[in-house]
Amino acid sequence: MTTLAKVPVTVVTGFLGSGKTTLIQHLIRNANGKKLAVLVNEFGSEGVDGDILKSCADADCPTENIVELANGCICCTVADDFIPAMEQLLARPVKPDHIVIETSGLALPKPLLKAFDWPEIRSRITVDGVIALADAEAVAAGRFAPDVAAVDAQRAADANLDHETPLSEVFEDQIACADIVLLTKADLAGAEGIRVAKEVIAAEMPREVPMLPVVDGTIDARVILGLGAAAENDLAARPSHHDGEEEHEHDDFNSVVIDLPEIVDVEALVASIKGLAREQNVLRAKGYIAVEGKPMRLLVQSVGERVRHQFDMPWGMRPRQSKLVVIGEHGDIDEAAIRARLGV
Repeated sequence: MTTLAKVPVTVVTGFLGSGKTTLIQHLIRNANGKKLAVLVNEFGSEGVDGDILKSCADADCPTENIVELANGCICCTVADDFIPAMEQLLARPVKPDHIVIETSGLALPKPLLKAFDWPEIRSRITVDGVIALADAEAVAAGRFAPDVAAVDAQRAADANLDHETPLSEVFEDQIACADIVLLTKADLAGAEGIRVAKEVIAAEMPREVPMLPVVDGTIDARVILGLGAAAENDLAARPSHHDGEEEHEHDDFNSVVIDLPEIVDVEALVASIKGLAREQNVLRAKGYIAVEGKPMRLLVQSVGERVRHQFDMPWGMRPRQSKLVVIGEHGDIDEAAIRARLGV
């Protein structure tokens, strides 16, 4: 039977390493019978997050319903990438009940919301809600948002002072667009960290929205799917630093892909990745590593000096090729120095 109902789309946004892929993994495994499709966008050419999501595909979200866009920021490639990808998902023999979009950690959500007004798709999909993830520990430590009180005091003395950075602007734009904010890594932040993070985020919000602490992406899908926000019709309530601009650039950020040999010492690699964050201001690293004598591939993900790693699945027929995607602000990405720190 043909239906004219629009397919709801949930946009999952959040800074690098905030836990977007972990959240969507949980949604795929706990969709309560909904047939899901996922569009995942990554900053850089290596599709690590898409590969992670495909590893947990099931009957309600088969592998072919997980589409990767690794050619740049989704909000900058609407006509070339986003619209065709959405049309591809909507043309599936079994139309999805719900589509989840994982934006890159550097994407601005508002330009993406504007794309929902494109003639090719506007009568077929609607933005059910924007879910912004914020690493509670990082926010509480002041790593993404400025000290609002200090900046206000300085601005009172000097009207020309501007303390905004590319990092804080991206963070603030993502938060300002949200219908719900999920405070991730709540176990690492603790009760006091959650309290401070809520205060910091509330100071940046143009309107009051729920803020919920989560651990390892665990949340009832019914809380974040089915909001009915129709966010594409509510853009004025979602201000952006880039309002009024015809387009925005991501020249402030850069990424490199480093090919590595098989490694023997996992802890030495972890120490090198921590060194990249400490010495070269690398924001994020992620990739798959071949470990000598191990049939499983090692998934490595870092945010700053916080590094997580686990053996996730056998290499199987895939080539045992170690690759690490390294992301940082443009002036901090020195490929030669990164290779030297990693010993290649």
